[in-house]
Amino acid sequence: MKKMKLILLTLLFSASLSFAAGRPNFILIFTDDQGYADLSCFGGDHVLTPNIDRMAEEGARLTSFYVAAPLCTPSRAAMMTGCYPARIDMDVPSSITVEEVSEKPFPVCLAGDGRGLNPKELTIAEVAQSAGYKTGMFGKWHLGDQPEFLPTRQGFEEFFGIPYSHDISPKHPRNKIFEFPPLPLLEGEYVVEMNPDSDYLTRRFTERAVDFIQRHKDEPFFLYVAHALPHGPLVASPEMKKEYERKRTETGQGKKGVFSAAIYEIDWSVGEILKTLKEQGIDENTIVLFTSDNGPAKGSAKPLSGKKGKTLEGGQRVPTVIRWPERIPAGDNNKMLTAMDVLPTFAKLAGGTLPDDLVIDGKDMMPTLVDGAESPHEYFFYAHWGVLEGVRWKSWKLRIVDGKEALYNLDEDISEKKNVAANHPEIVQQLKAAMEGFEKEMRANVRPAGVVDHPVPLSMTAE
Repeated sequence: MKKMKLILLTLLFSASLSFAAGRPNFILIFTDDQGYADLSCFGGDHVLTPNIDRMAEEGARLTSFYVAAPLCTPSRAAMMTGCYPARIDMDVPSSITVEEVSEKPFPVCLAGDGRGLNPKELTIAEVAQSAGYKTGMFGKWHLGDQPEFLPTRQGFEEFFGIPYSHDISPKHPRNKIFEFPPLPLLEGEYVVEMNPDSDYLTRRFTERAVDFIQRHKDEPFFLYVAHALPHGPLVASPEMKKEYERKRTETGQGKKGVFSAAIYEIDWSVGEILKTLKEQGIDENTIVLFTSDNGPAKGSAKPLSGKKGKTLEGGQRVPTVIRWPERIPAGDNNKMLTAMDVLPTFAKLAGGTLPDDLVIDGKDMMPTLVDGAESPHEYFFYAHWGVLEGVRWKSWKLRIVDGKEALYNLDEDISEKKNVAANHPEIVQQLKAAMEGFEKEMRANVRPAGVVDHPVPLSMTAE
């Protein structure tokens, strides 16, 4: 059982509050390395995403939605806890130092890693569970592979998936350095397969998600679907490759290749989830949020500059669609929002408040989504590998890398091509002061990551 922190969540239910009246289901769909333009509805002509496009037409397209880091582990940790990675010591999370790769610890959790998301942190799943929601996760976790760090210790009653990226296996191109073990597939905390066929991971995670919805249609639930793709190695089921080529030829949209087929299969997955919600009669009161953990490695972030691993917009501004027919009006929303906002937003919708002594960085985004209010954030900070590199304030972004300062007006220059720092010294000084204040506050209030002595890679569970 999770520790006493669950008791800290003070619920504010009134006697008349019912599920149907105000407590929505919540589905979070998180992809891996999907760029800003890797959806048709975000301008991508190399992909075909009819289901997500329809979701965007019926919901809101969030065009200034950010993740807190341009890499898997710190981004996911921030989303799960509502905190910048630096606050929870997950900005350089791995305990494994590989000298041939970097003098610094590797920036994502690896196999047999002694570091992970601290079990003392409050997660979205624990907020949901404390409020009486059923919780399930299907897909890639990547917040620590030791038993103490698994989803089942972080508020999820059900988990079927992989503990980290599907390239962390003996087939990794740099495995002579890493010596990764076979990739484990878990059911709860038990390894049930080694080296599962990655061609079918998207399909298997989707089938479990659909089953979860069907079983819990009559009670509130939080469902987290974390796809392993389009992170490399790029794969798709043979059936979906064939279907994608047929559709591509029929519509004249999309480009040939496994990347686009993988995106098409993710879109199929979203379609299956949305279809199931309608079939079960819970479509209107279910929030579905689709987004990515960081920018692209293989795809496109156009018109943004940068990609995965960069604090340019393309590394951290991600394609995002949210749909809730009962409350959120359809249309584009360009206000600055973040993945860290998910936890406090959901906590409020679930009918609860967070502990008074819990410091988080996310904000309730419902006034912005429903009423068109301004962004709840004055500043948003960009960091990579534990190094603060930038800040956004309104339309202004200051980026400082290797001592070089660059100021951009994102409303006029979304591609970050024109450095206007020399024309606006007062804004540069304001944003530098904000970065200094942020670093000082984070250093003073960092909460430690979880640490396990003598970690071992996961292996097949004995019968």
